[in-house]
Amino acid sequence: MKITADDYLVYDDKTGLYRRSAEQSVRDEVEKHYWLNVGRSIVKDWRLYLMLVPMILVFLFWRYFPMYELLGCFKHYEQVKPVSEQFFSGFSYFRTLLVGGERLSVEFWRAMRNTFLLSFYGLLFGFPIPIVIALFFNEIRSNIARSVYQVLTYLPKFMSTVVMTSLVTMLVKQGAVTTNMGIVSQLLVKLHLVSFETANAGLLNNPAFFRSIYQISGVWETAGYDSIVFFAAIISISPTSYEAAQIDGANKMAQMRYVVLPSILSTIVIMLISKIGTLLSIGYEKVLLLYNTNTYVTADVISTFAQRYGVAGAQKGIAAAAEMMNNVVGMLLVIGANTVARKASNVSLY
Repeated sequence: MKITADDYLVYDDKTGLYRRSAEQSVRDEVEKHYWLNVGRSIVKDWRLYLMLVPMILVFLFWRYFPMYELLGCFKHYEQVKPVSEQFFSGFSYFRTLLVGGERLSVEFWRAMRNTFLLSFYGLLFGFPIPIVIALFFNEIRSNIARSVYQVLTYLPKFMSTVVMTSLVTMLVKQGAVTTNMGIVSQLLVKLHLVSFETANAGLLNNPAFFRSIYQISGVWETAGYDSIVFFAAIISISPTSYEAAQIDGANKMAQMRYVVLPSILSTIVIMLISKIGTLLSIGYEKVLLLYNTNTYVTADVISTFAQRYGVAGAQKGIAAAAEMMNNVVGMLLVIGANTVARKASNVSLY
């Protein structure tokens, strides 16, 4: 039986009749004029809603509409026909990638392994550093000094990927003589961390150094900018918490451990879940600009694999299938991380 608002009645002792309570009457009135109130709110704050239009268009054109092309991973690719007119091929592309046993399958699993390793190392080393930077910013008492340090750490984030990778290439470039090497290569040779022959050949031409260069440059680029969220959470902590800790005899390190970190734990968990969600979403731009045929064994990722076969190799079905599998695994990682976080700390993204 359907329950309506009129079913929630209260008995009036004076009249001996049932009537709706005042609270229920207000709820009914709000429900009755809900869409009218929504329209009035939009008209009143139309400037704020107008600012949403560009972002909505971005999501429509670059996030939702491209999903239609994912049908290509289930159909026989024909360049002259749109996806809707191509014949259904089932999971043939997925079988080729997973159990094909040929060069294509071997390269796919190599790209999947490199994608996971680069993302995992980025999460392992890149996630804690912004928290540490935010803690250091909180301990700087001079507003001018803190502002200068923040600008210096945020600045690399606003450089384009091309500029950043060009700087990295110059720092580790090869050379016929020592003076023509990049400054980082020269420093590593003088510290006897890298042999002269290896540095002279170029560190970016050596597969053993690609992951280290990629991770260090990634931390340099994003650590300062990512610390903004944690620093905002830290400065919102009530000063009385610090005062209580000082009365109990806590020094600076103890205050960080027992006051700051527990207070920003919910922010850390949510940001960690977001990072895990993008664990396998490595953009192809940076890798494409840094890697070469000599470093495919450690540098080739799913995005560059799909770009190489989808654009250069004209095998869009294979590329779409690879990206689809990558996205499905990423979605499962988000769901799993969110479930574990909700059960372990009662803090979750949804």
